Amino acid sequence: MSTAYTCEEESFKITEAIDLSIRMAETTTQAAQLPPDQLRLPEQETARKNSKSKVYKEVQLVDGSPEKTALIGANLDPK
Repeated sequence: MSTAYTCEEESFKITEAIDLSIRMAETTTQAAQLPPDQLRLPEQETARKNSKSKVYKEVQLVDGSPEKTALIGANLDPK
């Protein structure tokens, strides 16, 4: 039973990899047919920080990773 499960799991991974490879090849072919001026990436705006809320407080969950945060009630007892 374990061997069958492992083989099927690997089969799904291989199928997914083949599907991604085919889609990547199609995308590359389509991109080659576009004029060069349409291949530029649009400029992105800088990320905006959320304004401070009096209802919620943003708490950093992992030191050094500002994107990993949680919101908690701002009126909670500090203990």
